Amino acid sequence: MDVLSDLLHRAHARNALVRQLIQRPPWALAFTGAPPLTVVAALGGHASVRLDNAGVAPVRLDPGDIALIGGAHAHTIADDPSTPPQAVIHGDRKHVVGGGEGTAGPHRSLAPRTYGDGLPGATIMLRGACELRGEAGVRLLRMLPPLAVVPAGPRTRAALDLLATEVARDEPGQDAVLHRLLDLVLVLALRAWCARPEAPLPSWHRALADPAVGEALRLLHDRPAHRWTVAELAAGAGMSRAAFAARFRSMVGEPPLTYLTGWRMTLGADLLTDTDATVAAVAREVGYEDAFAFSVAFKRAHGVSPSAWRRRTR
Repeated sequence: MDVLSDLLHRAHARNALVRQLIQRPPWALAFTGAPPLTVVAALGGHASVRLDNAGVAPVRLDPGDIALIGGAHAHTIADDPSTPPQAVIHGDRKHVVGGGEGTAGPHRSLAPRTYGDGLPGATIMLRGACELRGEAGVRLLRMLPPLAVVPAGPRTRAALDLLATEVARDEPGQDAVLHRLLDLVLVLALRAWCARPEAPLPSWHRALADPAVGEALRLLHDRPAHRWTVAELAAGAGMSRAAFAARFRSMVGEPPLTYLTGWRMTLGADLLTDTDATVAAVAREVGYEDAFAFSVAFKRAHGVSPSAWRRRTR
């Protein structure tokens, strides 16, 4: 499995909510209590997305554009950056400014209707709210700025059309379909964002394009518990040990075995949170022969012992 796929699989979104928004100007919806990752897409008309207290300029979305909001930032979606919010939405609760509260309703439009039946001058949007899993989710979010915009493209537009059609239906199995289609839109948008030359990506992602270092990263992610040596990784990459070590450090920003330790600590942290395995079992799962060595490395990486991490994250 390639490194990005591995990261996406381990950080797999859960408890996703997908809503269709249809609004006529002037309109503005403020979202508080945002999840770690939000996907906003314009289907018809245009919209503005602005973040609260993030020091980021508002962005305009045209039909087919996708905005990725990382870091649980409160945000406002509007027809224009200057339009004041008419409603504040927190989870499933909608508070109309100057009015009362209501329930937005799970997986449905805030203004229910069938996609594409035409309201003159209206903007049609999709908003997906994603929860991410553990430390793998943290690593995924580090790939993104607070607000990233992916311009419309044929691949993302086709996925958006499928999602928009499904969100307007009410059929058995709809939740499962919505979650999978939102995953598809998210992965396509991430891949499109990562392909942009100006994207401020982590060094390990840029290194994936290098045949030797990319192959070494794939090996480390395929078998993180293996007792890798630099010589063995160099042989797998088809290079001498010295040349490989220098190339890996230059491209990734750290030595191969330091990268491996960091990835093992990510896996270990999530196993401690998501399973009831003993610390010794988690240690073996991520490549340590005993719990003591794992605990020392874990505390160095996360600042607390494995047992304390488990208590805190649960």
